[in-house]
Amino acid sequence: MSKARSAARLAAVQALYQMDMENIGLARLLDEFHAHRLGAEIEDAVYTEAEQSFFDDIVSSVHARRTEIDALIESKLGEQWKIGRLDKTMLQLLRAGTYEIIARPDVPTATVIDEYLDVAHAFFDDKDAKFVNGLLDAVAKEKRA
Repeated sequence: MSKARSAARLAAVQALYQMDMENIGLARLLDEFHAHRLGAEIEDAVYTEAEQSFFDDIVSSVHARRTEIDALIESKLGEQWKIGRLDKTMLQLLRAGTYEIIARPDVPTATVIDEYLDVAHAFFDDKDAKFVNGLLDAVAKEKRA
């Protein structure tokens, strides 16, 4: 697991969240992250250099395949849950992880799940991280069996 890919995953979740909240176009969002966020120094905090091509792939592919990804996530939620009930950050995290499972066979399943668990711990408590683990594991069992 490279630090550059870990940083790309975290940045992708943040970018997808920003895209959802601000209704910003994909090209503008990618440009903004390339120029100001990936490996940048903001208010004396230096961000880990992210693997830009990996970041771009996650963000643009989740954007392009959002309907398919959301349907897959919702199918794993349980009858009483709808995707709209999920926390907005949680939803972006699940979208990015689901995308990697269904479209990046070059990344081992355990790596995808471990990496998004780390991202979950940056925003959520252990209970929510276990939810991420369970949902991504269910997606992987269906899509990578």
